[in-house]
Amino acid sequence: MSVALRAQLFLFLISLSSRMGLSRYIEDNEAADGLYSLLSLDQKRESEDFIFRRPLRCLDMLATDGYFTFVASQPQLACAAFIIAEPSEVISLELSDVSIDCSAGDFIKMFDGWVLKGEKFPSRQDHQLPLHQRYTDYCSSTAGTTSRSSQNVAMIFFRIHSPDSGFTLAVKKLHNPFPCNIMSQSPEGSFTMVMPYERRNCSFSIIYPVEVRLTELSLGQAKSNELSPRRQVWSGCSGSGDYVELLGGNGVDTSKMYPVADLCFSLSGLAQMRIGCDNSVVRLVSSGNYINRVSFQYRLLEQRELPKARENSLDNFCAVE
Repeated sequence: MSVALRAQLFLFLISLSSRMGLSRYIEDNEAADGLYSLLSLDQKRESEDFIFRRPLRCLDMLATDGYFTFVASQPQLACAAFIIAEPSEVISLELSDVSIDCSAGDFIKMFDGWVLKGEKFPSRQDHQLPLHQRYTDYCSSTAGTTSRSSQNVAMIFFRIHSPDSGFTLAVKKLHNPFPCNIMSQSPEGSFTMVMPYERRNCSFSIIYPVEVRLTELSLGQAKSNELSPRRQVWSGCSGSGDYVELLGGNGVDTSKMYPVADLCFSLSGLAQMRIGCDNSVVRLVSSGNYINRVSFQYRLLEQRELPKARENSLDNFCAVE
């Protein structure tokens, strides 16, 4: 992920979090400084032995392995760092050199996923762990120094009252052979999700308005009496156990997003849909009885292509200004 693309994604996150309420908790100068650091840093590895290190900001985004150290110069009461990896990676986090006062209200919490205004990615329905097991609290557990994500995004929250207190966060990326619940780093690209004989829901989330083109869909059973793949909007697939949903919304929780279309039959060809929302999602639902596979492409919609309100008679469709 290039520095320019990482900065673009971080800027979009700042904009998205502002609309979702996060900005009221974080100082504007920290956001600006964090974006400046992303634009100015050269994070290329020069050798096998190179270990990347840099300061951690109160509001930050991390997209590379390395060590990130936070030292408070003043009370920092609501800080957060978003961590993102490649779609085929998960994230290992480890705390060291921690000097905070938990009894005075300081805390450091690592989260398996992302949170914006209380909305979580992946949602409760799409994550294999109950919500309380997705948090690792440094102050409440002797094992609270390490955490490993279930997908390509993770997060850390922290509050520190005393100047010169802080910690170091080690970020390491690990290979994931069956990626599930992915946050895209880019508004354009292609991906294939595969779920082999596992009862699980997998979402591919793109925090941009995009056009999604499904190029291949292989589900457990293809029934001859299913709807024709030539149609562009499908409904009634939730009872089939194995299907693909296209969702749109202005948050990150897929359970609160609007269902744009669903497919419950195999196809090889082109099916496409424009989703004019802050977040566009391809969601694969699997019963665990079959090997399910969906391949798709996506691209950023230009301003002139954004759907208008109530287009195709879809009530409550995302209003994009």
